[in-house]
Amino acid sequence: MNRRSLLIRTVGLVSVLGGAWWARDHLLWPKPGLDFAAGGATPWMPYARNGAAPTVVVGLGGREVAALIDTGAQYSVIDRAFFAGLPDTGRSLFDMPLVAYGVGGGAQVGRGTTLDLQLPGLNVTGLRAAILDLGPLASSAGLRTPVILGQDLLGEVVLALDPARRFSRLVDREAFVLPADLAEVPVKRAGRALTAEVTVEGTPVEAVVDTGASSLLGLNRETATGVGLLDGRPQRAGVNLVLGGAARTAIIEARTVTFADHLYRRVPVGVFDQPPLPNFPGGLVGMEAFTGRRVAIDLGTGTLHVSRPLDLTVGRAGRL
Repeated sequence: MNRRSLLIRTVGLVSVLGGAWWARDHLLWPKPGLDFAAGGATPWMPYARNGAAPTVVVGLGGREVAALIDTGAQYSVIDRAFFAGLPDTGRSLFDMPLVAYGVGGGAQVGRGTTLDLQLPGLNVTGLRAAILDLGPLASSAGLRTPVILGQDLLGEVVLALDPARRFSRLVDREAFVLPADLAEVPVKRAGRALTAEVTVEGTPVEAVVDTGASSLLGLNRETATGVGLLDGRPQRAGVNLVLGGAARTAIIEARTVTFADHLYRRVPVGVFDQPPLPNFPGGLVGMEAFTGRRVAIDLGTGTLHVSRPLDLTVGRAGRL
């Protein structure tokens, strides 16, 4: 199985919450505290796991663990089994029942905790996270990422990605300088997520920019029907990693897809079932859309920039 087939077959190790919508979103969710070292940024951090989705090693409860950087997850998450193994000092709880939905429609009820994380050049304190069963995403047989860094943290920083070299960086918004060669991609804000227009065989679709998904594009069944993909053309079965397990999905080839002024031909598109929630995203555009380009994502200001593979710049004078 080639790499492209694997990523599409799993719908890009789809973001665990993939633009998830939580029933308790109206409740207060305090911002985490961020303490950057001098320079206002982490160093470039290599991906901690194989695959196109960015992952990073974080310190938590005296242990080092891989975390998935997921702009499609509305909140940060910690795996229930991993949380139970933390020392008592790393296991604070707060009484806020949470209902989480993932791509494919599965739902879980969980509780919340507050985490303190250490990254190179950055300490994160008071990060609230949902305690959920992440299944294959956390298991030794899966992606082995028992922590998900979601929009609650990523909305406070600029996320810089270099997919070709498999590095990521978190930058203080006040320290980030946008290089002139990065081009802005038109996006809209949907809550704390960013959506961008993607066209599928000429029909526009609003899709969440989802770094937790490694495939180019996934669509829910209603959207796939609307753009004409479910017109009797050949399908093949795929598997979509979701909250607590895996769900079957259909893989259908789109003749053309456009995103950020790029035209892609013969694109395998994962078609998933939609949870019974209003405003669930019609599509997810993942990391394959950024192949060969560097990326700067600022969820807080609602901007997305991409470039050719050159160095990003951070700080008022200096190189990133």
